[in-house]
Amino acid sequence: MTTILVTGGAGYIGSHACKILARAGYTPVAVDDLSLGWRDAVQFGPFEQADLLNRNLLDRIFAKHKPAAVMHFAALSDVGESMRDPGRYWRVNVGGSLNLIEAAVAADCKRFVFSSTCATYGEQDGVMLDENSEQHPINAYGASKRAVEAMLENFGTVHGLKSVIFRYFNVAGASPDGDIGEHHRPETHLIPLMLDAIDGKRPALTIFGDDYDTPDGTCIRDYVHVMDLVEAHVRGLKWLQDGKDSRVFNLGTGKGFSVKQVVEYSAIVTNRHVPINKGPRRPGDATALISGSTRAEIELGWRPVNSTLETMIKDAWRWHQTGQYTQ
Repeated sequence: MTTILVTGGAGYIGSHACKILARAGYTPVAVDDLSLGWRDAVQFGPFEQADLLNRNLLDRIFAKHKPAAVMHFAALSDVGESMRDPGRYWRVNVGGSLNLIEAAVAADCKRFVFSSTCATYGEQDGVMLDENSEQHPINAYGASKRAVEAMLENFGTVHGLKSVIFRYFNVAGASPDGDIGEHHRPETHLIPLMLDAIDGKRPALTIFGDDYDTPDGTCIRDYVHVMDLVEAHVRGLKWLQDGKDSRVFNLGTGKGFSVKQVVEYSAIVTNRHVPINKGPRRPGDATALISGSTRAEIELGWRPVNSTLETMIKDAWRWHQTGQYTQ
């Protein structure tokens, strides 16, 4: 079977990617340093514990597994932290990615699927974002991802590296069968924080800012189900295997929900009260980020069939109640 190297394979999105790759007949090799990921989430193929800043170890992993392609999810992704400590984001996200790209090229592994973000677009209120929208990231997280995109373009020109870049919006939900799900340390994402508050695992959900220029004053985001998201990554991999050129795709639904709307849906789905605290705006948070692209649907045949807010919250709630990682 064809081997795919999946960095961040013990993390939220990476573990779901490993699951769907295995289902599609690939052998996913999860590469993770376990600083943010979970060993329990590695269930679908071999595991290599490695820090992407260790180039020698990466070379040995490529030599051992001889992957046909890389799916690169490993990254720091806390926007607030990136505003407090930008150096860490440049060092880990950009330095680690450079090591990985160079190791892949040295091993003649020249198909690369990259997990980027809509945060590269920055603050563009009222704009339905597509792949041609200008990129003006307003935090170090988005800037670091944009830098890796540029890196992939450079290595494509010089070394023939082919890449598919996915800029995606807010990812939510969990595997419907409940074997893997969203569990960060520390937790920073809206839906799991909210479910913790509903379940009494934290006193309340803090809403950061209710004075944005939106109908209810809270930030608006485009949410996509994690299983839809990783399905797109498999389609992106096949795009490269078919010999097609490098390409950028947005992954979103084209619909935005405010923080308050997500809270309201969660109360309905769980039939529980959501305790709320109000906090100040966080530096680096854009007012609204919504995809306006149909490129992935037209060119990859991808449709976000699971990405209703109700389904995402139901699947997340099921995971939250039945399956939490311990190691």
